[in-house]
Amino acid sequence: MRRTAAVVVLLLGLPLAAQPPLPDTEELETELGRLVEVFNLVSTNAAEPQPADRLIYGGAIPGMLSRLDPHSAFFDPDQFEQLQQMQTSTVKGFGSIVSVLPGRVIVLQVQPGSPAERNGLAAGDEVMMINGIALARLDIEQLVELLTMARQQAVQLQIRRTGTAGLLPLTMTPAELQSPSVDRVFILKPGIGHIRANSFDAGTAKEIKNAIDKLGGNDLKGLVLDLRGNPGGVMTSALETAALFLPAGTRLITGRGRGKGTQEIDVPPGGSPYTFKLALLIDAKSASGSEIVAGAIQDNDRGLLAGETSFGKGLVQSVYPLTGGTGLALTTAFYYTPSGRSIQRPLSGSGIRAADNPGRPEYRTKAGRTVRGGGGIEPDFFVAQPFPTRLQAVMEATASFHGFAMEWVRSNRAKASAGMEITPQMIDDFQLFLSRRNIRPALSEWTAERPFIVSRMKQEILNLTAGVAAGDELETRRDAVVQRAVSILEAP
Repeated sequence: MRRTAAVVVLLLGLPLAAQPPLPDTEELETELGRLVEVFNLVSTNAAEPQPADRLIYGGAIPGMLSRLDPHSAFFDPDQFEQLQQMQTSTVKGFGSIVSVLPGRVIVLQVQPGSPAERNGLAAGDEVMMINGIALARLDIEQLVELLTMARQQAVQLQIRRTGTAGLLPLTMTPAELQSPSVDRVFILKPGIGHIRANSFDAGTAKEIKNAIDKLGGNDLKGLVLDLRGNPGGVMTSALETAALFLPAGTRLITGRGRGKGTQEIDVPPGGSPYTFKLALLIDAKSASGSEIVAGAIQDNDRGLLAGETSFGKGLVQSVYPLTGGTGLALTTAFYYTPSGRSIQRPLSGSGIRAADNPGRPEYRTKAGRTVRGGGGIEPDFFVAQPFPTRLQAVMEATASFHGFAMEWVRSNRAKASAGMEITPQMIDDFQLFLSRRNIRPALSEWTAERPFIVSRMKQEILNLTAGVAAGDELETRRDAVVQRAVSILEAP
């Protein structure tokens, strides 16, 4: 009997203290008894012994949550710690920025004072092995998964460094690092600023405000706020971000749920919103908090959206801490934009019924423009990133720009600067560099790609000499979606 009681506590993830009464307790006791019976049979008779936490944390609880929706989740102690770190803008890592290509990981920048710098990792190093695993045959998804796992504990690396014979062994232990969510801040054109936020952490709204003030505050003519690839995060931070651009009393979001009723959230009084023109960028990876900001801006006609339709995650996730350092994220309500539209896309095979969002119903913004709900936020201007050409794909997959930049910088570092020119001689040298690697495009193909080649070559040189932020700025300026956003802001 004592064993049964312990299993029930594990299943519920709750302390032994008194809990609020549950509905239909007789049925619940019957079902829990059946589950405990299965647990006893498995733990006693399975061919291989199974730890209780594996059966409960890895089986029973995830199985129960999988019947609800893909976003409700149980967190073991390590996962729950990572969730809490996200809310404080700290992550475990080594303090390096890398370029990930199929079968290759190349170091672009090392943060001063980080474990990477203390252990001798340097820009230009190529990681050949991680904990005895050779990277050459791994695809990008496998590499990203391996790098993510490696950040959780001490790691053994084998490094190839230009000018050094053989591989260099390095051992690094991850440490908690500050991880700013606003990572690109600069002036695109006179009077037009650019800010990118890659997530919504506890301090993101403050980071965005500080970035705007750094760029000129209300003296700006316009701002490009880039939320592409931003999966959301801390909802209060997303709401605070939207409030930076909207007057007090403006509706930001409405939440409706079975246990929470209806909650309406408006811009609080006392703020001084920015009044310059605003263009906001989204794509298929913009989700949750990013969509809340985009919906509030669009529905209130505060700015225009460019890019691609967002992911479509308009669920209220409530996080409950449980015993043993574990936690539970549970979908408890839906978010609705100021015009009343749900941004949640239907999820077949889950508790999120398609009937909750029939089709793509139309709504009206404050100024009467038509917007659609039920499947993410649609931009006012659809702009897709162009697919790379055959030559572009080959040059990127072979890390040709990085390899040439490494050779050029060894002899010409003093010439590298944001204002440098890519000379015809450098273009010819790069063409020879490619030829030695059996990459010999036709003249017409080479001529057509020349502007791209000039920009990418300069970007890699700046990555190695001025830092990744300088290279990122150059990449942003040639971005088709950013260029469209600038034209929106410059329109009368």
